[in-house]
Order: sequence, then structure tokens, then C-alpha cells
Amino acid sequence: MPSRTLTIPTPDGLADAFAAFPEGGGRHPGVLMYPDAFGIRPALRDLACELAGHGYYVLVPNILYRHGPTPVVELPEFIGAEARSAVVARLMPLLRAHTPERALSDAAAFLGYLTTRPEVAPGPVAVTGYCFGVLLAARTAAAHPGEVAALAGFHGPVGADGPDQHRLVSALSARVHLGHAETDLTPEALDELNRALDAAGVDHTSEIYPGTVHGFTMSDTDAFDPGALQRHWDRLLPLLDGALRPRG
Repeated sequence: MPSRTLTIPTPDGLADAFAAFPEGGGRHPGVLMYPDAFGIRPALRDLACELAGHGYYVLVPNILYRHGPTPVVELPEFIGAEARSAVVARLMPLLRAHTPERALSDAAAFLGYLTTRPEVAPGPVAVTGYCFGVLLAARTAAAHPGEVAALAGFHGPVGADGPDQHRLVSALSARVHLGHAETDLTPEALDELNRALDAAGVDHTSEIYPGTVHGFTMSDTDAFDPGALQRHWDRLLPLLDGALRPRG
């Protein structure tokens, strides 16, 4: 699958990014893919290339570019429980510094870059996110309703708790799928989130993936669940197809 490393200008500097796209040229629907907190690495590149193989131009930005290029912190090849604690401890101050204001500034820059790529077809795009990236994807979709037609998030922090989350949910107009880890969300919290989505009139599916733990899509972690990753594709691909490839 063709891919390349890119640099995206933002108001705060230059964000490195990874892009994957179909072979054979032409223009394709665009997808902005926000990585998990561990950032761009082989596991994320694999997800982007897999999605590109289904006919999409996929852009994966380094969301922590203000602190340096990918990898922002050193990562082991396999992120098990012991390694995870040390890596997360180094990442948490950087994630806390990634304020909503910074996220929205970046979202505008990332979308502007994606939608002007010569390989990207005109029309709306989709945003996807994993872990912390789900919150960034949701903020992007809420802030750019005219540009974002689909939002997909997996094992992320988007829920119905608190006024900020309620405002975020109520601002969504894109089609939405949220795939939650069993350890991240109780059935009661899922019901509350889905009621908020219903009240906002959001076309959505939102479900707990049975037997999963946080990070279930990430093949380089001990949270990885191959069956749940396939369920993720089974939900994501029809969502993108329906939102970005409208039938005549």
C-alpha cells in the first residue's frame, strides 16, 4: 500500500504525519485518523494501510508534535503491563498539556491539509480515533459539521458524564459509531451516553465490545483482541461507505 511521511503546518509549528492511500492514483474519500496516546508507530501504520486498502486516503497526525517528532517518547516493540506504566507516566504531562484549544487549532489545520491533498476527493471526510484520539476526533467532528460526515471512536473517553461531554455530544451532526471496551464503560454509563446521543438526534451506533479491555485494537499491546479488531472493521467500513460514498 503506498504511504509517505508528511509535514502539516499548524499555528504552533509543524506536525509530522503518516499518510496511506490506494494504489493506482485517482482521488479518494479522506479520513483523518487520530492515534492513541502512544502515537504513530507500526501498529498505527498497519491500521492506516488496512483502511487505505478499502479505498480511502488516510492521514494520521502526530498529535503531540509540540513536544517533538514521532516517537515523542521511546516505545518498546511490545507494550505490556510493566512497560505501559512507565510509558503512560511519561505521556500524561504531554496529554494534559493538549488543551481543548490546542486540539481545535490542530483540527482545523489537519482538516485543511487533508481536504486540499490532490489525492483526496472533494466532499466531506471522516474522522476516526483510538483511546485519547476518540476525544480529539469527537471535538473535530463537533467543530466542523460541514466537513465531517462520519465519526468513529474505539476504546476512548467520550461519554455522557459532565457538562463538557454533554455539549460535545449535542454538537455532533456526523454519523457516529463508538466501540467501547468492557473495562471502560459500564452498561449504565453506555445507556446514559446513548440517551444523550438520541436526545441530540445523532445517527449512531454505540456499543460495548464483549470481553474487551482498553486498547483492544492495538496489536502491539497486551490489550489486543483480534476478534474485537475485526468487529471494529465490521462497524467502521459500512459507516464510512454510507457517509462518504452516497448512493445516487
